[in-house]
Amino acid sequence: MDDKFPKKNILSTQIDLSKFEPATDDEKRQQDVMSESTTFFKDGMRRLMKNPLAVLSIIILGIILLTIVFAPMFVPYDYDEMIKVNGKKDKSCNNLAPFTYSENEMAYMEKTGEKLFPHIFGTDELGRDYFVRVIYGTRISLLVGVFASIIVLIIGMLYGSISGYFGGKVDLIMMRIVDIIYSLPDMLIIILLSVVLNQIITFKPGSLLSELGTNMISIFIVFGMLYWVSMARLIRGQILSIKENEYILAARSIGAKPGRIIGKHILPNCLSVIIISTALQVPSAIFTESYLSFIGLGVKAPMPSLGSLANAARNGLEFYPYKLIFPAIVICLIVLSLNLLGDGLRDAFDPKLKR
Repeated sequence: MDDKFPKKNILSTQIDLSKFEPATDDEKRQQDVMSESTTFFKDGMRRLMKNPLAVLSIIILGIILLTIVFAPMFVPYDYDEMIKVNGKKDKSCNNLAPFTYSENEMAYMEKTGEKLFPHIFGTDELGRDYFVRVIYGTRISLLVGVFASIIVLIIGMLYGSISGYFGGKVDLIMMRIVDIIYSLPDMLIIILLSVVLNQIITFKPGSLLSELGTNMISIFIVFGMLYWVSMARLIRGQILSIKENEYILAARSIGAKPGRIIGKHILPNCLSVIIISTALQVPSAIFTESYLSFIGLGVKAPMPSLGSLANAARNGLEFYPYKLIFPAIVICLIVLSLNLLGDGLRDAFDPKLKR
């Protein structure tokens, strides 16, 4: 049968083979690229790495994180103790300029020949190394920003998803609750909670909560109570526009549960809103903490934060302006990097922005 009806002759009666030609090497390579399997995360990260501003932001944030983690291991000074020379407190090291030594330190190095670690940012009015205090202040500010953003993300995403998906009376009641919460004065609640918690809560001496103080606990509580409403409104609005699409109706028709529909089909299409809101919430929380520390409602002394360092620098601003410049630069770098990174993540992971 094959000899009588060759395959080439059969095809030639149906298709004009002269119109076809072998694929070039470029076309073969293009086919290999097109057939490469990938995941949503890998695809988004590949586009993110092509954004120069986002990459620069990641580098800056990485340098800041590495510095606040590893720098205290190499700097032989504590954030809450006066500089010591030969085991004794040095009373001549107050308000030193960056990369300078006190008289006692100079005399000690001339006598022993030992090179002391420099004061990179100088010292404060109490003779404490300012670089270490900025490092610990950055730790506290980032801790507040990230923890507050996680609280806002979890509560706002759950609340907004339920309200937007079920709609009707459920949505009406839940949004009226949001309106009530949105009208509450956050600063007044923080002040009241700080006063109340200071009277009823005692922490174990030496613990992290004891060093932070009740003011920080009240800030976290207020973030969990009030600051999630904007996230909930944004996610609700996205879900209201998404839940009537055909693929959502198809998922309902095959019996998918609401939790699976929200988690697998709706929230991935709200990813751009979630990412940009979360990324912007971190600098917002840092600004809130800095403002409260600036007016004396932040971390408990001697634990520093960027806001409390800026507040302490006001008194000597005319003679020691660098004390305000250093924490201000760190705040600007963190906020700018997070904003640019948030924009880059939105552009990379939003399915609607894919080309």
